Amino acid sequence: MASKKLLQKRAEKMAAAIAQLSGAQQGIQASGINLPGGYIGGGYTDRFASWLPGIRDADGDSIRDLRELRARSRDAERNCPIATGAIETDLTYVVGTGLSLQSRINARLLGLSDDEASTWQAEVEDDFEVWAQSNLCDSMREQNFYELQGLAYRSFRVSGDSFTLLTDAEVQGWPYRLSVQIIEADRISNKGYTADDVKCIQGIEKDPSGRPVGVWICNRHPGARLIGPPIEWEYRPFYGEATGRTNVLHLTRKDRPSQTRGVPWLAPILSKIKQLDRYSDAEVDAAVNSAVLAVFATMDPEAFDTLFDDAGKQQIISSAQNSAITIDGGIKSGKIVNLLPGETVSSPQPGRPNANFNAFWDAVLKEIAMGLNMPYEVLAKAFNSSYSASRAALMDAWRGYRKSRNWLANRFCQPIYVEWLSDAVSSGRISAPGFFDDARIKAAWCGSIWSGDGPGALDPTKEASAAENRIRIGLTTLPEEIVAYDGGDWETKHRESARVHDERVEAGLEAPVMAPMANGGQAPMPAEDPGEDPMEDPAEDPADPMNDGDPGEGTDPTELD
Repeated sequence: MASKKLLQKRAEKMAAAIAQLSGAQQGIQASGINLPGGYIGGGYTDRFASWLPGIRDADGDSIRDLRELRARSRDAERNCPIATGAIETDLTYVVGTGLSLQSRINARLLGLSDDEASTWQAEVEDDFEVWAQSNLCDSMREQNFYELQGLAYRSFRVSGDSFTLLTDAEVQGWPYRLSVQIIEADRISNKGYTADDVKCIQGIEKDPSGRPVGVWICNRHPGARLIGPPIEWEYRPFYGEATGRTNVLHLTRKDRPSQTRGVPWLAPILSKIKQLDRYSDAEVDAAVNSAVLAVFATMDPEAFDTLFDDAGKQQIISSAQNSAITIDGGIKSGKIVNLLPGETVSSPQPGRPNANFNAFWDAVLKEIAMGLNMPYEVLAKAFNSSYSASRAALMDAWRGYRKSRNWLANRFCQPIYVEWLSDAVSSGRISAPGFFDDARIKAAWCGSIWSGDGPGALDPTKEASAAENRIRIGLTTLPEEIVAYDGGDWETKHRESARVHDERVEAGLEAPVMAPMANGGQAPMPAEDPGEDPMEDPAEDPADPMNDGDPGEGTDPTELD
């Protein structure tokens, strides 16, 4: 019994000591003194003593730098080949020639047969293509829908976000009302350039819960070259209050909760890109200067002093100073340069071209590629490894491109298509029963797939064989493989292939497709019209009154009684 009481007292003392230590530790932390923890990266040793980033919300970490990030990102896109190539490569693979609509309605929910669904889908695709191919879909009347996709995506990548206005436009003889306008990020700002507050941050109006509800749009770019009317702001809600119609699309990537504005894609690697660009320029300048060939002539000081008067001496001095110097301070190649008396030429050995340039360039470029989530081979356009390594790089890149393509389809293409289809149904141009009565029915009518250019093939034979095997064992279907290959539509390709085959057979350029027979032989496939079956044997047709069943002997009508 005594031992139990002793153990209990010891436990109580230990608990009190732990509580006292915990309280002391909390007091020390509250005073700003950091105690060492379990992570080296969280400590303040000599290695990390100057690493003091602070803790801020998403807007606090980004908004105060947005102006410089946008300006530098755009400058890098214009003047740094690495940035230009990265943006163009991403745009080419994600958007390419544009994402095309393939209507895929929920026929089961809508109570339609497969044939009825196919007919409706084909009608809508044809009608949408008329609108998408015309520059009348652009409120500026400059680009078609596929070009607008590229503009919106590029603006989002370079500036961090972009905005799209969906407006109505009445054009004489044009049956479509919807038009699209791309707005650059700089035009979205607080009215009157007022400071950010909880109600409005960088031009994004928010409700008391913090949900974005609308934007303030300048009537012109604040950095416009030409002086225009005074800057005014117009408020646009994201969605119509009465109808719920989409008015504004905000293309941005949310990296953190409650983030209001987007950050340029190049932001994490801007410093590396600029430094590598400067290094490249310096190496080129050094190599050019090293390659310059000039002859230097030195005059004897005594001859200079005795042969020329003061005017002649001054003329020689001026000529020597200007004979080979260019505007940018370099030396003209192939020139004879007169040196003044007593002057000699002393130049360091530059050792250019630099033998280590390529290795250093590749090392930094690989770091940049990682920051962009882009394989080095794709960013550098250098597929110098084996087929397997090059294919692995392209497959890795395409995972990112498919992700970006799906994002663009969901955030840009599909909302615009929904509004286009809503206008078409409300105007009576397209029939979609129940479209405005039930949100589920509307979603069923608006189902779609957005397909774009395919990745191509490093070895077309191998890739075609792999696709054939996938179809054969049921991993994929022919429509899926067609979409993955070039973004095409299976139904369109099937109809066209059938037409071409029939015409080639009719012209004698191709043999008809042979169908297997029960006895192991083959016979031509039957024609579409059963009455014109070329394999039908009149001798076996009991309904033919002119045939007695013997294929070798027919009945002559003139011999009938």
